[in-house]
Amino acid sequence: MSFPPKIEQLLEDLDFFDDRMERFQALIEFADRFQEAPETISGPRPFPESHRAPRCDSEAYVWTQSVAGGKFKYHFAVENPQGISARAMAVILDECLSGEDPDLAVNVSHDVVFAIFGKEISMGKGQGLMGMIDLVRLQTRRLLAMAN
Repeated sequence: MSFPPKIEQLLEDLDFFDDRMERFQALIEFADRFQEAPETISGPRPFPESHRAPRCDSEAYVWTQSVAGGKFKYHFAVENPQGISARAMAVILDECLSGEDPDLAVNVSHDVVFAIFGKEISMGKGQGLMGMIDLVRLQTRRLLAMAN
């Protein structure tokens, strides 16, 4: 399975960790870098359900902003304070897809969840992270269609 180049690089970096706990610690460090979408993008709470990632128990929200050159910037909010995986995924999606060719976001595979978090991820958590990907893909497709 092929992933966007920045995700491939991230996976190579994560492969450096032989120990599962070291890999989890690296993902926690991603989560620690999470910055919530500014209110100028998200609007005030409560956030609209149309921006809520489906199946995500961490109550993750996604906003896609058009930026120069036909590119997009991805913004996230994660309402559950225990949503470490959702915050890590938000940072990864933002850092790996924002400012890149929009087709990378439209075509990013759900398999990236298992490649990053491992096959042992719980079904519920995996479904929520895939829901975040679904919303990134959907919003990107909609903005691309509006531009054409």
